[in-house]
Amino acid sequence: MNELIKYFLICTAAALVSAVCTVLALKKRNERQLEDFQDSVLKKQRDEVQNIYQTMRAWRHDYHNHIQSVKALLSMGRQAELSEYLDNLEKDLDSIDIAIRTGNVGLDAILSSKVSIARKNNIEVNCTAKVPQNLKITDVHLCAIVGNLMDNAIEACEKMRCSTNCKDPEKAVPRFIRVYIGLFKSQLYISVTNSTNAVKRRRVTELVTSKLGEHGFGLRRIDKIVEHYDGYVNRKNEPGVFATEVLLPL
Repeated sequence: MNELIKYFLICTAAALVSAVCTVLALKKRNERQLEDFQDSVLKKQRDEVQNIYQTMRAWRHDYHNHIQSVKALLSMGRQAELSEYLDNLEKDLDSIDIAIRTGNVGLDAILSSKVSIARKNNIEVNCTAKVPQNLKITDVHLCAIVGNLMDNAIEACEKMRCSTNCKDPEKAVPRFIRVYIGLFKSQLYISVTNSTNAVKRRRVTELVTSKLGEHGFGLRRIDKIVEHYDGYVNRKNEPGVFATEVLLPL
């Protein structure tokens, strides 16, 4: 009888040790995955800031040439050509003005960065965003939601076979992202819609569970933040279009 009890205790201890080792191994793997995800996010943000910096550097370089051209036309009294030149310069300046002004500095930075990346990849972006100064959600959480939504939208557009400027008109597929952030029924409303290469409707649960790696973390991150603030997430997946709506209490 004592031998049986001893054997039972040994088996129980072995099972307990095995369970603890398994939990520790899973925890370590999850920590490593989280570290890899955070590293990839930081690298992406650094690349995006670098992209904006290069755009501004290019404009600064061109600015000196434009000043010389304006001075030359002015000195020669060619008023009509000068006016036309300034009109074209104004259009060019408008085309590279990617600054998004929402009323929130953190959100301005993340949106400007993502819009810059999208347009650089020939993705049409339409963005309307305005937020109140006093928000229940922190700036970090707000930027995490919007940043992940934009990353997924850009990724989906980049996977499409051909952009709007495709050389073969028959294969031309519009690639677009629509962003709207504002107030709706006394709540902060965030909507991001993008084109996709999906040809049939898929269940959202199927889509979310199939997203592995970095974007899987991103989707879960969004859901956890929204849940933390007692908000609401709605995803719509139709042929050629994917949309996400987020409602957050003020």
